[in-house]
Amino acid sequence: MSETPQETRLHLRKTRVGLVVSNKMEKTIVVEHIARVPHPKFNKIVKRSKKYYVHDENRQAQIGDRVRIVETRPLSKLKCWTLQEVITH
Repeated sequence: MSETPQETRLHLRKTRVGLVVSNKMEKTIVVEHIARVPHPKFNKIVKRSKKYYVHDENRQAQIGDRVRIVETRPLSKLKCWTLQEVITH
């Protein structure tokens, strides 16, 4: 199983799957990621949500799409994620 250096580097980047909440900006979408984590004291599974500003070069994601995003270098003050693929429309 030989991987090229570029493939090895991609595995080090964080990836998230979330829902597109907004696409009103130019080449930027807002993706809401919901993580299911155990409560620190009670160990019950609770949902934690976070919104990410994501670079969408081709403007292919629409509101309600399920997308996979990958971490990248900072592109602006708030944007350091880029769209990898649209999973479902």
